[in-house]
Amino acid sequence: MRAQCESKDLSGSWLAWFIWGLPAGAIVLGVLWREARAWLWFLALIVAGTGCLVNAARCRRLHCYFTGPLYLTLSVFVLLRGLGILPLGWMLVPAVLVSGTALALIAERARGRYRGR
Repeated sequence: MRAQCESKDLSGSWLAWFIWGLPAGAIVLGVLWREARAWLWFLALIVAGTGCLVNAARCRRLHCYFTGPLYLTLSVFVLLRGLGILPLGWMLVPAVLVSGTALALIAERARGRYRGR
């Protein structure tokens, strides 16, 4: 079963660079480029979060069950912050992004990479 899950896991394919690599670069770029931050982060989080949810459905990758909803929720926060509706600090986004992803990866390490069927 593990081999079947691994073959469906998008993180092991060349698509991973487009699904998670480019969005990660956009997040870093947004830290530096204040004027484009809201739209860079919004689009990056939508792509990465959707990729995680697709990956969770395809191969049942454990951390994707957490990071997909986290990234999509953060995209809503970024959109509202970019529109001036939420007056919270921008650097909260990468802090939550990194810490939430780290916690999901720690859980995956403890429980195994793929959820059982």
